[in-house]
Amino acid sequence: MQIVEVKDIATYQEELATLFQKVVAEGAALNYLHPMQYNIAINYWKDVVSEQVRLFICLLDGKVVGTIQLHLADKENGQHRAEMAKLMTDPDTRRKGVARKLLQHAEQAAKQEKRSLILLDTAKGSSANILYQSEGYILFGQVPAYSQDAFGNYKDNNFYYKEI
Repeated sequence: MQIVEVKDIATYQEELATLFQKVVAEGAALNYLHPMQYNIAINYWKDVVSEQVRLFICLLDGKVVGTIQLHLADKENGQHRAEMAKLMTDPDTRRKGVARKLLQHAEQAAKQEKRSLILLDTAKGSSANILYQSEGYILFGQVPAYSQDAFGNYKDNNFYYKEI
């Protein structure tokens, strides 16, 4: 298992698009509805990497099996914080530590960027809650009907923070 930072999206864009489609098809609340069209998935990745967004992928046997984004706050008074976003793991490789490795790697990148506060959110009831809590994230709030899952059902969201 290898974690790689992606700076040029073209190399991995097709695999990332396919991964995105797979996790949305399983119901992940990632801002898109099922069925996610391939061209929408491809277009999503085109502009992800920027000065404020670092993208990390997990490779297993040379194949993309997971991804996470580290969004660096760009506000003058928020240079100490970052947000984790779009943590995805291939359904075929779940329960193998992919998400944990990606999260830990992105935290280390946040430290290198001199960030001391990390925020994230996830659907209430999602298995991701267990991961985040086991990694020391603290639940600070819940918002009812915050977003829809991939099938259009409204879901409550949990919001977490971690000081690093």
